[in-house]
Amino acid sequence: MATWNDIENAEPEFAARVRKIFDAHKHKTIATLRSDGSPRISGIEAQFADGELTFGSMPGARKGADLRRDPRFALHSPSVDPTPGNEASWTGDAKVAGRAVYASELDGEIPGELFRTELDEVVVTGLNEAGDALVIDIWTGARGLRRVERA
Repeated sequence: MATWNDIENAEPEFAARVRKIFDAHKHKTIATLRSDGSPRISGIEAQFADGELTFGSMPGARKGADLRRDPRFALHSPSVDPTPGNEASWTGDAKVAGRAVYASELDGEIPGELFRTELDEVVVTGLNEAGDALVIDIWTGARGLRRVERA
């Protein structure tokens, strides 16, 4: 398992690209596991701070209950369409997967629970310079950063 700081140290350019994609829009999508093992998709906000990727869950939210029971999750960045005629300029999509670790209660205007992440995989999917093939950059703790192209 890796922290966001570990990824920034190991692959700073890749980490900066992932963070830029995630930070481009406020709302992200998280997948958690229900008690019966089926997936649950929820909207969520996430933030990078002090070498950590964190997110919160409001009081009584099912995603928080899911994560306390089974910490596995996948988080997807906001997704935007490529510009027609200029597909190669598309910034792509970013995804992370791993385990959510309860960090603390959230005090303030909106109470809730704060989770920090331990990451197994970080992925950016984009297009090549010609805009005619997918380029998938994948980081895992076991294999480091690698690239796959699919025409």
